[in-house]
Amino acid sequence: MTTSTFRGSTARKTARRVASHLVLMAGALFFIFPLVFLISTSLKSSRQMAKWPPELIPDPWIWRNYVDVFLYAPMHKYLLNTIRIVIPSLFGAMVTSSLAAYAFARMQAPGRDLLFLILLSTMMLPGVVTLIPTYIIFSKIGWIGTFRPLVVPTLAGSPFFIFLMRQFFMTIPMDLEDAALIDGCGRFRIWISIMMPLATPALATVSVFAFMGAWNDYMRPLIYLSNKMQYTLSLGQQVFVRDHGSEWGMLMAASTMMIAPVIVIFFFAQKSFIQGITMTGIKG
Repeated sequence: MTTSTFRGSTARKTARRVASHLVLMAGALFFIFPLVFLISTSLKSSRQMAKWPPELIPDPWIWRNYVDVFLYAPMHKYLLNTIRIVIPSLFGAMVTSSLAAYAFARMQAPGRDLLFLILLSTMMLPGVVTLIPTYIIFSKIGWIGTFRPLVVPTLAGSPFFIFLMRQFFMTIPMDLEDAALIDGCGRFRIWISIMMPLATPALATVSVFAFMGAWNDYMRPLIYLSNKMQYTLSLGQQVFVRDHGSEWGMLMAASTMMIAPVIVIFFFAQKSFIQGITMTGIKG
């Protein structure tokens, strides 16, 4: 290869790389603009919102909107109710699902593969199919109007999380487990001391999914909760829109507080999240 050919090839690669980065930056700006506009509007007064053309950077910043949200609605109560649902969901995702996944990945038992196939088949059922039967069951045992229908099922784990964790456990070499068994470790000790530390990317993935699912859940709290003081943030947000829909500053402030934890968690867990997604499909 001559020097001119090499330089031409390098120039073309550089041009393609620059073009791809420009496209990605344009896409990032397109998707991030609504979030920036949301935060900007939450820091404006009504007079600033009426300006045309609109100002992206408020002058001055009105932090009062975030205080008024808690004065006009019991957001602190909605937050506590949401946390009561999120914590069991995280427990089911990280503990129960990983235990079941470890059993499917490592322990030999008659009918194991068939049972795993049945577990995967439950993922094909739309939620609306089981909605009415599940409601009838919870109604018969007197759980309607409580947090139990939102908490107890999540403690049993999720087929999707079990599938992800099982796929990740399959990528861990058997030599580590065999060495631990020779040293006298039991299955539970192997799971907690060897498998779980190595499965940090997969745990981050299921944790983010579980947190987002419980934090943003709207349908189940709407169905099972009847007392307004039991409402979660998603339901409380809807009530706030109905009662104070014309107060755009407070509405944007409430929306910002609603999505801020999800963004923060994903920002800190994105590396492990992406690694867990890519590695769970390596081995079947």
